[in-house]
Amino acid sequence: MTTNKVVAITGASSGMGKATAELFATQNWQVYGGARHTDKIPTGDNIHAIHLDITDHADNRRFIETILKEQGHIDILINNAGYGENGPVEDIAMDKVQKQFATNFFGAAELTQLVLPHMRHQGTGRIVNVSSIGGDIYSPLGAYYHASKAALQQWSDTLDLEVQQFGIRSVIVQPGGTQSAWGATTMANVRQNLRSNSAYTDFATLLGNALQSNSKGMTATSADLAKVIYAAAVDVKPKHRYFNSLTDHLQVTIARTFPVIYRRLLINVLRRSGKQRTK
Repeated sequence: MTTNKVVAITGASSGMGKATAELFATQNWQVYGGARHTDKIPTGDNIHAIHLDITDHADNRRFIETILKEQGHIDILINNAGYGENGPVEDIAMDKVQKQFATNFFGAAELTQLVLPHMRHQGTGRIVNVSSIGGDIYSPLGAYYHASKAALQQWSDTLDLEVQQFGIRSVIVQPGGTQSAWGATTMANVRQNLRSNSAYTDFATLLGNALQSNSKGMTATSADLAKVIYAAAVDVKPKHRYFNSLTDHLQVTIARTFPVIYRRLLINVLRRSGKQRTK
């Protein structure tokens, strides 16, 4: 057994997960990065790459057991892995909906169940769940993604109430738009999920215009978000929610507090992007 600080990070092969693994490594943590593509996980003396498909029960058990065998404990679990299965509610096949929830929610839940007994035994621990402002706001063709992130947030809040008595906290990070291929990837998923005779083809084009327009103003980087995740993991007195920017926080506040205003703002964005008549 060692006394090293140990962090387990899912989705560590790209984007904010990769940047977070690199940041923890610079702070002398023993970093265990899990991803399906281990060759893309950062390398370093204190970064350990483990194959992990969080939709696979055996992989999840192996991931946690390997860390405990090599380090004896886990201080932080960062549930970062996720993706967006975008498209019309009517068109997306149910097996893809199930995969969306298996990746964005059930995988995090299972890994947490696996690590909690050990955190309770050691009397300390932190579960950091990387959600999205999309857990509170919503937009067309993203219903299942938004639903999975909303589920993660409600689950995390409930978990936090249950485990505080054991010295453990469960917190949420809600990233917003970043400089990434998210918009292009989203539209690729939308087109893939549209049925050949879909009634939503024109609407998908409209959303593509909106995403292209909005992406021009995105300045946050994966490195920026890694700093937010790091703070959520190590703050002595963690906050209820972590945001990268005031704009992200404001969007969530409006959506939660003034839902009618949020809906009107969203409709106006769509109209400006495609002159769409939306009621």
